[in-house]
Amino acid sequence: MKLALTSAILPEMAFDEVLGFLAASGIPGVEPMCWPVGSGDKRKFAGVTHVDVSRLNRAAVLDIQHRLKEAGVTITGLGYYPNPLTPDAEEGKAVREQLRKVILAAEKLDVPIVNTFVGRDWRLPLADNWRRFRQVWRPLVQFAAGHGVAIAIENCPMRFTRDEWPGGKNLASSPAAWRRMFEEIDSPKFGLNFDPSHLVLQHIDVLKAVKEFGSRILHVHAKDLQVDAGRLYQAGVLADDPKDWHTPKIPGRGQVPWGPFLQALRKVGYDGWVSIEIEDPAFKTLKERQKAVLLSRDFLLPLLKGKARKA
Repeated sequence: MKLALTSAILPEMAFDEVLGFLAASGIPGVEPMCWPVGSGDKRKFAGVTHVDVSRLNRAAVLDIQHRLKEAGVTITGLGYYPNPLTPDAEEGKAVREQLRKVILAAEKLDVPIVNTFVGRDWRLPLADNWRRFRQVWRPLVQFAAGHGVAIAIENCPMRFTRDEWPGGKNLASSPAAWRRMFEEIDSPKFGLNFDPSHLVLQHIDVLKAVKEFGSRILHVHAKDLQVDAGRLYQAGVLADDPKDWHTPKIPGRGQVPWGPFLQALRKVGYDGWVSIEIEDPAFKTLKERQKAVLLSRDFLLPLLKGKARKA
């Protein structure tokens, strides 16, 4: 396993600057964000464009590949995290068009994976969402497979703001959902972008999930989650404020069992990328967020090498 960075945390840096930062930091991989330029998505960590897939002609591809080689950095997967099952027909059409562009960009750049969300129509019951899932995702996965690209679905429940609460805007958040998802679309080009922090949030056994779905894990996000036991006791899991009792943290500062988690990945044969994802609100300025990346690197590297380290 090798270390990477998910680039959404550095929106004010150009892609060249991100590559320079990673080269200087000894982090050999990057998951660049591929939102449409000027998408207007104001959701936190959304709307970031480090690779503009709408302008990816042959010259642009060669330029990106040259810059990657110079920096000694590999693209682990292209990232785009909208809601493909949104009830807004116009928005859904635009999202699916962008996903196809990202898939084609991955093919051009010789990147094997596109990371995204399944999405969800939060107004509908689960049964109706599965019908929509089949309609939207079967052709998308078929399209990706036809271009030699795999789709890795992140398991984030997307239930952190009042408009997402309580159902969430991403169907693929639990083992039961993953099981159904892979029954509906049984393709080697369809798997998980596995983030253990989202399972800690839902009180789901991280290690058991890795054991069951190890063959489906195509990419890994390294983010932690801190549960405030006092607030959880006071407000409960259905707190009026969906973020009342939990906070995203950098790896090692929450409840994710990192050593056992990485060992579980080894046992199921995962040897892909582990991409640092920073959403910790304690790190606000660009300088602080860059520091968060380095702290995450220093925590994770010894564990990736099989050496114990305390948080």
